[in-house]
Amino acid sequence: MTADHAHLAAPAPGQARGRGGAPLGAEVWLSPGRARVHLPPALPLDRLLSGRTPEEAAALLPRLFNLCPMAQEQAARLSLRLAPLPDTGAEVIRLHLSRLFVTLRAALDLRPLPPPPASPALWGGAFPQTRDDLARFLAADLPLAELARALALAFHEGEALTPPLPFPKGREALTDHPFENSPAGRQAHHPLMQALEAAEGRSPFWRLIGLMADLEAARLGALPPDFCEEGIATVQASRGAYALRVTTEGGRITGLTRRTPTDHLMAPGGALEIALSTTRRPLAPLVLALHDPCMAVTIREAENA
Repeated sequence: MTADHAHLAAPAPGQARGRGGAPLGAEVWLSPGRARVHLPPALPLDRLLSGRTPEEAAALLPRLFNLCPMAQEQAARLSLRLAPLPDTGAEVIRLHLSRLFVTLRAALDLRPLPPPPASPALWGGAFPQTRDDLARFLAADLPLAELARALALAFHEGEALTPPLPFPKGREALTDHPFENSPAGRQAHHPLMQALEAAEGRSPFWRLIGLMADLEAARLGALPPDFCEEGIATVQASRGAYALRVTTEGGRITGLTRRTPTDHLMAPGGALEIALSTTRRPLAPLVLALHDPCMAVTIREAENA
């Protein structure tokens, strides 16, 4: 058995911590043609928030987890019928830019760059709508075109493909089923994304272009709206749709149920397990960076994972 720490990040929403606050991360076990994700125990959020007022819970939840704090507070506010935050799209833009100019460039052995402002200059004009537009973009001397070219060269045809899992809608976002709950899944309806999927399936390249399309949608204020239905808040976070239901009695918190994009990504039979099962071992860290689970992940190899 061998192991390495392939993708390190801050503790995920709901991730337990060990001594000194260190995250108890996930493990991915790889064997030929197979990948299995083992998740750490979740934080006892019910116990941490029980008895608090709605205002206290909305303020505390984003402090418990240092990822996507605006999305977490927004979900709590919507579920608890508090005044919503005015703009969570800025957080999506900031985190997408960081992934595209820092994290993914490093994963592809490209020099990380300071993220620029979100503007049409990222694409050299309008965002590509067709494969011909995409070809022109890829030929340009632009950092994001360089990133896309490097990724396209990294994978073999048919490698790290995922099936057409749906993006969660409404109440189903609070279930444990595998979903394509990701920026690419959120933009799967985009004309360019549909053309790429028809040509090569949901490949790593499809996933990267989906992240770029999601950045453009956030820049234009065109992400799906945040909403609350029957107490279940659904908020558009940087990694996908975040769902939360908080129950109260007598003005105090009595219960909390939540699902994050990482929950859906790392579910049994989910996108991450499927993608890694057809990936060459040296590229597993790059696949993790593309799928972006918001927790530390250790890759382990065994003959019988």
